[in-house]
Amino acid sequence: MTSSPEKSAAKSADPVDSLVLHATDNHVAWITLNRPEALNAITPDQRERLIQHLSHASCDPGVRAVVITATGRGFCAGADLRGGPSTGGPQAGEQVAGEQVAGERVAGDVARMIRLGAQRLIGAVLDCEKPVIAAVNGTAAGLGAHLALACDLVLAADSAKFIEVFVRRGLVPDGGGAYLLPRLIGPQRAKELMFFGDALTAADAARLGLVNRVVPADDLEKTARDWAERLATGPTRALALTKQLVNASLDTDRTTAFAAEAAAQEINMTTADANEGVAAFTERRTPHYRGH
Repeated sequence: MTSSPEKSAAKSADPVDSLVLHATDNHVAWITLNRPEALNAITPDQRERLIQHLSHASCDPGVRAVVITATGRGFCAGADLRGGPSTGGPQAGEQVAGEQVAGERVAGDVARMIRLGAQRLIGAVLDCEKPVIAAVNGTAAGLGAHLALACDLVLAADSAKFIEVFVRRGLVPDGGGAYLLPRLIGPQRAKELMFFGDALTAADAARLGLVNRVVPADDLEKTARDWAERLATGPTRALALTKQLVNASLDTDRTTAFAAEAAAQEINMTTADANEGVAAFTERRTPHYRGH
């Protein structure tokens, strides 16, 4: 998938900018993984750039929705195990998805690299203050599957596949997989996917509730654009607060959840968009939200 906003993105001397394309169009930030020859396996530099773009989207008033997608026939094959392009190269002792890149491993290396690497990336998606859509154009495996499933909405081409590939490599799922999947499909289904590592078709992913909608591959970009631009015309702060409430809902008790809901509505009612929404309702007209 190649999104048209990429064509207007500013050129940069930083080589990572050619591997993670970024452009904003109609208040939608398009973030596109662009290593099709490696099925968009993520290098450490790409991971950091993704985190950076998501962080900027949160605080940029010109961005009101985000789409994460990829070029070629793969969405993301997971963390790069072969040491792909990196501006500085992997550091001695760096751990990438269970494989020691260089140097002698010491106690704590693995946990530290997972915490500072894959988990930070998934956290950046979950914590982004704008709604994030995954437009999954092809295979999403390992960390790539978790990158997609951490998004608020997931669109998949009918040719896409989702694979919990870790067991095939003798690894424990990382990148938040054991946190995300049980919350999406329940523990039994999550364990089935993680224990066997079988490829899940887009249709089966939708049937299980991992995907919002499956569309023909040729319609993926258009559908993602339609959804994102619809979100980008919505009440941005209300959407951000709604995302926070839903993401926290499965980790808290009813009393805490109800208190958080009331506090969120209190905060939201101070926004211009909330005032516009109420005014539009009473005046029987379509609201015009400005994102603040």
